[in-house]
Amino acid sequence: MSIDTKIDGLIQPLSEAIASVVFYSASIGGQDVKVILIWLVFVSLFFTFYLGFINIRYFMHAIDLVRGKYDKPGEEGQISRFQALTTSLSGTVGLGNIAGVAVAVSVGGPGAAFWMVVMGFFGMSTKFAEVMMGIKYRQNLDPDNPDKISGGPMYYIKGAFDNYNIPYLGQIMGGFFAACCVLGTLGAASVFQTNQAYQQVVNVTGGAESFLADKGWLFGLGMAVLVGLVIIGGIKSIAAVASKIVPIMGLIYLAAGLVVIGFHAGQIPGAFVTIFESAFGVQAGIGGLMGALLMGVQRATFSNESGFGTAAIAHSAVKTNEPVSQGFVGMLGPFIDTVIICSVTALVITVTGVYESGNGMEGVALTSRAFEAGISWFPLVLCLTVFLFAYSTIIAWSYYGVKSFTFLFGEHEWVGNIFKVIFLAFIVVGASSSLDNVILFTDAGVFAMTIPNIIGLYLLAPEIKRDVKEYIAKIKS
Repeated sequence: MSIDTKIDGLIQPLSEAIASVVFYSASIGGQDVKVILIWLVFVSLFFTFYLGFINIRYFMHAIDLVRGKYDKPGEEGQISRFQALTTSLSGTVGLGNIAGVAVAVSVGGPGAAFWMVVMGFFGMSTKFAEVMMGIKYRQNLDPDNPDKISGGPMYYIKGAFDNYNIPYLGQIMGGFFAACCVLGTLGAASVFQTNQAYQQVVNVTGGAESFLADKGWLFGLGMAVLVGLVIIGGIKSIAAVASKIVPIMGLIYLAAGLVVIGFHAGQIPGAFVTIFESAFGVQAGIGGLMGALLMGVQRATFSNESGFGTAAIAHSAVKTNEPVSQGFVGMLGPFIDTVIICSVTALVITVTGVYESGNGMEGVALTSRAFEAGISWFPLVLCLTVFLFAYSTIIAWSYYGVKSFTFLFGEHEWVGNIFKVIFLAFIVVGASSSLDNVILFTDAGVFAMTIPNIIGLYLLAPEIKRDVKEYIAKIKS
């Protein structure tokens, strides 16, 4: 028995026990619904209505902010608004946009894609609140680097409880978030993303006959070197790379998707009819409606991470003295990630009709078949984007892990460097190991982050609304 198999077996009871709590399901309308999913959906609806559909009313203002229209020289921070947005996008635009959409459509039908877009729309409001508070409560805590900024949910969660004069609970809840984020970074980011990228590269280079088929460690080592070259420089280096990679990989993927859709232009009207009929259960009844809705909501939540709070960690390093303004920039993340990119994936799968011949739940293999239906060599393009998506996700989450690790063990350069070494080691392990239960354990940790994060946001809701009103009055004057 291999070492990774032994490790996976040892952690199985613990991972299953924790996952059974975090992913506890209740039966609604004959469908098993994860309670944590309801928790995430409700907060997105709450902030959308509580802030008066801020995601619609100030969408164009968000675009102006990214363009630099309201930038002022000399503002505190380390990276630009565009770099902050692309860094956070590099953490969310990943396999969820390719494999996650395929899973949603293969299980919930094409209508699941409609509900993904709806949730992406509402998730913009949650992301706005997270990013805004991340910047408002950010701090300069590293004595060796007074210009370095730390921010994110662990800081505003602590601040929220401090505001209610219960600081000890704030420290505990902030620490719980940080601990879960560290676990999620090591498993769900480094191990899982590297493993999936490796599998896709092996598939397109010959499968079992590929030179890399039995050399996962070599792929992992190469990925670790590429990641290490970037993350050693901290947020400025990560943001510089992300601001280059994210637009390129996004455009490559969207262009390839639009080409496939173009080859099936005649099927586009029918595809939209199919999506809407499936979304509202016209043919499958209430069971089909619930299946499409729940799968769409679940995959959208997984994809854009609204309610997880991670994007706030990246945005907290932005150069601005106006937290509300960057909140508007942050809300563009779910729009780009879920409303645009996931929609293209769903349309490619639907117009090509490959989902109809599927066999149960499918991920990236279904998307690959859909691309192949356009041009035979398009799976190679998909492989390139999978690699870039995985790589960008890894470098972004490394920063989330560093900030969470230093929150727990001290804001010092050497503490962050210890985590970086651990993180890179997990990349090598991830490519050469099958650690399903380790990933289940860390996935549970990622979703557990939403509990203290959303509690903190609810406590801060009146403050968020007040600050938004003041900011809007200022820009209108």
